[in-house]
Amino acid sequence: RLVGCTWERPNATGGSQNSKTRTGFVSRVATALASGAFPELSPSMLLPQAQLLLRAAPATLQPAGDYATQTSALPKAGAATGRIVAVIGAVVDVQFDEGLPPILNALKMQGRETRLVLEVAQNLKEGQKVLDSGAPVKIPVGPETLGRIMNVTGEPIDERGPIKTKQFAAIYAEALEFMEMNVEQEILVTGIKVVDLLAPYAKGGKIGVFAGAGVGKAVLMLELINNIAKAHGGYSVVAGVGERTNEGNDLYHEMIESGVINLKDATSKVSVLLGRIPSAVGYQPTLAADMGAMQERITTTGKGSITSVQAIYVPADDLTAPAPATTFAHLDATTALSHAIAELGIYLAVDPLDFSSRIMDPNIVGSEHCDVARGVEKMLQDYKSLQDIIAILSVNELSEEDKLTVFRARKIRHFLSQPFQVAEVFTDHMGKLVPLKETIKGFQQILAFYMVGPIEEAVAKADKRAEEHS
Repeated sequence: RLVGCTWERPNATGGSQNSKTRTGFVSRVATALASGAFPELSPSMLLPQAQLLLRAAPATLQPAGDYATQTSALPKAGAATGRIVAVIGAVVDVQFDEGLPPILNALKMQGRETRLVLEVAQNLKEGQKVLDSGAPVKIPVGPETLGRIMNVTGEPIDERGPIKTKQFAAIYAEALEFMEMNVEQEILVTGIKVVDLLAPYAKGGKIGVFAGAGVGKAVLMLELINNIAKAHGGYSVVAGVGERTNEGNDLYHEMIESGVINLKDATSKVSVLLGRIPSAVGYQPTLAADMGAMQERITTTGKGSITSVQAIYVPADDLTAPAPATTFAHLDATTALSHAIAELGIYLAVDPLDFSSRIMDPNIVGSEHCDVARGVEKMLQDYKSLQDIIAILSVNELSEEDKLTVFRARKIRHFLSQPFQVAEVFTDHMGKLVPLKETIKGFQQILAFYMVGPIEEAVAKADKRAEEHS
């Protein structure tokens, strides 16, 4: 009956009376052919209309292979060959008559001297052959890659010759099992006072730097690169996805790389080109799943740790936008840069009241650290609540206690600023890397000025607090 059925009959108006059954018919025929339930049935036995529709139906996709353990960069012998059937912007449709490649496989162009750059859709034509490489995109890894710049396919683009390494790793991998992770918590001291005091970063954690345009995300990234290399001797890797050329140029000339990930904006652009139905504000509907798959691969094991510092652009300073809101769920600490702080000439332009850190706990950072941080936050919050009164009536109309709060909070706000080593050429101030112990001591002494007489009493009060905590 499948062979001889009439699946569509025109009605009086010229339309299709049974067009809704078309998809069901193709599905049943494809299932029967694939399952082998009808060994005597072949596509050639179908009606011509059914054969045409069956050929137009999407082929069954192969599951993604397990490429995490493969280290060879060579493709498999006898790989399938397809041909380009459509080019839509940065998306190339390739048809394989036989040997459909598994999901995530990389495809190589034949008959070209250089690799294909998808943004440039030149010299492409329908019918051009495409070779299945037999594996996803793999990039070189190991000590030989230090100090080098690669594109997304692992090819060097710094004009320093090929990367001489025999180690390659696929860009796709599964997240580690829970038993393989290290659950111990440890502070990653950055040498930046405002970060180490109010929202310390966890070693092996995921940190989000939320900021709009022009408030210092790149400078903060460069300073973290500098301090991590000098204070911890760690390696830094930069992933500039969807970034402008000048950002990569600045990082390259510093000859260091750091963990910067900007996945969300790039995927929103690709999602539109792929024809997916967008969700809120134009982002892809799979934003949460894509973000989770990437974030869960960043963790700490017994062999080492990867601390990811992710610079996240906040459109119009709106933290409730889909991309920042989705990212919050995966982060261990957040740092927000503010235009209002930058307008005051205070750098790093961090909002000290818009912080969060999972490890800000007395059992992890110590009671002294927590007490000083909470005291600083309370002082700044009290000052913020008085700003409306100051704007209307001026400081002179405040009570004496409120005046002391304002003056002390302004001292704290200015002490939170810090000269950066990577910005010495712009500020004429020598950069400083401040140890965590000195940071806590400095703010503890500022807080000790509350409810004291002469300066000697304030110093003695600060020393007494330090002795109590020690």
